[in-house]
Amino acid sequence: MSDSTSEAPTIDPWVRSILRCPVTGAELIDAVGPDGEPELRSTDPERPLAYPVRDGIPVLLESDARPL
Repeated sequence: MSDSTSEAPTIDPWVRSILRCPVTGAELIDAVGPDGEPELRSTDPERPLAYPVRDGIPVLLESDARPL
């Protein structure tokens, strides 16, 4: 278990492997947003979106997605 004061919580690998963009169905990759916070980015070339990860939990809502 990691110390939450030194780094952000991470998503378990088995969960990470099954997550997909809810809008396009594309694979999501780990990234860091412009604010330095973790996010998941869609690999869809036509409609790339970024989803925030808050307290180690991906927020896969289209309304919270950021266009890339």
